[in-house]
Amino acid sequence: MKTIHHPTPVQQTIVHNLKQLLNGGNAHISLEKALDNLPPKLRGEKPVNLPYSIWQLTEHIRITQWDILEFSRNPHHVSPQWPDEYWPQEAAPDVKKWEKTLQSIQSDRNAFVALLEVKDADLFSPFEHADNGQNLFREAMLIADHTSYHIGQIIVLRRLLNNWE
Repeated sequence: MKTIHHPTPVQQTIVHNLKQLLNGGNAHISLEKALDNLPPKLRGEKPVNLPYSIWQLTEHIRITQWDILEFSRNPHHVSPQWPDEYWPQEAAPDVKKWEKTLQSIQSDRNAFVALLEVKDADLFSPFEHADNGQNLFREAMLIADHTSYHIGQIIVLRRLLNNWE
């Protein structure tokens, strides 16, 4: 019979803080805010001397977050090939693909948060399939760190495209 462990106040605080970090806030804005009111024509624009568009950054965030989510919940998950399968080739999406990407980012973020909220979630023990000591806490930090890095790039691109406050 499996013993159910209830989260301690410390673990509840950690999960609360991770959720805030994943959803954007404190030191950085959310992805949704960074993309708010972005004109469709600018999604695929590449400013001079930059190798990517806002679309490519956004899709890269989706792919990477999905990969981390699947790695965290599926020991048989096979990650995409780096770097080719983590970056879209096309500079701009059609409207349907853009909306699907935004919905997937939100859905996958919610699914990851659900992993953190499981009553007996072990945040710190390495996954059985981990090859480098990865655990749920580390993967949450990885998603937040990676996403916030690229949110900063999105804001810089918007500034270069004269589309930021």
